[in-house]
This record gives sequence, C-alpha cells and structure tokens, in this order.
Amino acid sequence: MSNRRLRVTLAPLAAALCIAAGACATAAPRHERVYRERVYVAYRPPPPARVEVVTVSPGPSYVWVKGHYRWDGRDYAWAPGRWERPARGYQAWQPGHWAHDRHGWYYVEGRWR
Repeated sequence: MSNRRLRVTLAPLAAALCIAAGACATAAPRHERVYRERVYVAYRPPPPARVEVVTVSPGPSYVWVKGHYRWDGRDYAWAPGRWERPARGYQAWQPGHWAHDRHGWYYVEGRWR
C-alpha cells in the first residue's frame, strides 16, 4: 500500500477521533478548579444551610458539629450534623464555612480550638 493511499484511508479516522475528543471535552463542563490547594466552585454559591434538629447529646462532653454543604465534584451535597468529642486539649468547635474570592466559592474546614 502506498503512503498516499494510507494517508487518504486514515484521514476519516483522524477526523472522527478529533470530533469525538471535542464532544467528550464539552460533555461534562468543569464547575470547579483547584488553586492554591483549594477546590473552587466557580459557577454558583452554595445553597442556604438546612435547618437541622439537634438530637440529645450522647454525653456531657460532646459538642454538636452542625451540618454543611460540601462539593462532591458535580454539585453541592448535604453533610448532616453530628455529635463529637473534642480533640484532646481543645474545648470548642469552630464551624466551617463557605468563603468567596475572585476565583469562586471554597469551603473552609471547621476545627477544634
């Protein structure tokens, strides 16, 4: 088979691969990006927090950690609140929160203090 005939035969295959690659690239738009080790959600803010019913504490030393929306890679998903014991040497829970800057929305994790 000559080189010319091989090029002609592969041309439709190459065109089909380019079209398929372009379709894959646009099929799932990226709504997030990572910048300075933060995952940013660029297209919309998180929904308002849900109202949760705080259950009875399992013990006197437990602290309620309220629920929040987390980003699951495609959309916001609710992570329900829970009771936790403080980490050794800590007494209070500083809740996490969503913050915004010029790159989009990002979640600041809660921590013990």
